[in-house]
Amino acid sequence: MGRRTTAAMTATALLGATAAAAAVAVRTGRRAAAPVGFTTAAVTVHATAAGRVTLTRTLETLRPGVYALVATDGDPPARAVVGELLDVPAGEHTVVRRLVATTPDQGPPLTPGSRVTLTPQLYRGDPRSALGIEHQDITVPSEVGPLPAWYVPNSRDIWVVALHGGLGATREQALNLLPRWQRDQLPVLVPGYRGDPGAPRAGEDTARLLGAAQWHDADAAVRHALHLGAQRVILHGWSTGATTALFTAARSPLAHRIAGIVLDSPVLDRAATRRALAARRGVPAPLLPLALAGAQGGLVPHDSDPPPLTAGPHGTPIPVLIVHGPGDTIAPWDASRDLAARHPEAVVLHTVRQAEHAAMWNADPAGYEEILRRFVTPLM
Repeated sequence: MGRRTTAAMTATALLGATAAAAAVAVRTGRRAAAPVGFTTAAVTVHATAAGRVTLTRTLETLRPGVYALVATDGDPPARAVVGELLDVPAGEHTVVRRLVATTPDQGPPLTPGSRVTLTPQLYRGDPRSALGIEHQDITVPSEVGPLPAWYVPNSRDIWVVALHGGLGATREQALNLLPRWQRDQLPVLVPGYRGDPGAPRAGEDTARLLGAAQWHDADAAVRHALHLGAQRVILHGWSTGATTALFTAARSPLAHRIAGIVLDSPVLDRAATRRALAARRGVPAPLLPLALAGAQGGLVPHDSDPPPLTAGPHGTPIPVLIVHGPGDTIAPWDASRDLAARHPEAVVLHTVRQAEHAAMWNADPAGYEEILRRFVTPLM
């Protein structure tokens, strides 16, 4: 009896350590302090100058690439975009990064003494307010009710359906790539899922399923894109949204209209991801096996890893681009390598070094967009 009680308690702790904490913020409309994989611990702005900002040196502020800095206070909080490292002063505990842009319309400027967190989501708001890109706020009919979505019109008949991750991310995750899709003249549909702000509440805690349940909503988004004039779609998913994309391709009756799939930091080994999330929440390592066993015992039947890749309309596998790297501490890169090795005829794996979970674009925007262009061009 004691063992069962312990298993139940640790299982509860583990499930709380998955998407639940981040998803609560998303479901209630509150912003998560940072997407999973990025610390919520704030760093100090030590100095600002033209095109430069000096920050406390941490593993995150040393990361290569482009990120947003968000102040921990203010309504709205100060926000800025920072780029590459310019200097790591010897003997000091600071780094100097390029200050790419500030967003005074969304908050006051950063000043010395400001406390900030680093996030891969450069933009807040919608396509129009964040990027000046015209869009329509629409709803997608689904089995649970209308789902909010952004629709960005363009000239091609192949559309992107952008599937955000569920680990502290929102639809804003897709905004980093929206200028790239605009240059390719691709219409874009960015749907919300059940449980997202403005969407119907789910009857179960879908967050803990790490993308398996949301495929119904992705399928509804594909159906609506076709209804609005798309001939084919490209599914582009991040994190658990990538998992959702794979389930959609395997189970949707509209899979033959999927021209390609882009998987960014896909959660392919969900037991490993749960272990990583539990460890971040402080579940002691000796309890992890028991917690996993208890958790699996309480999950619904469709809680399984993504199914194998399925064939397209002509009997060939749907083309897949995986963008992932060994620096991901949430979704193991090895699982992506294994998937690519099993399907060399269909899968292209683009490796990004020194990139945290769902921040592959941030670490190397130019490289990411070039490999994306090469993947998408033959599909048009």
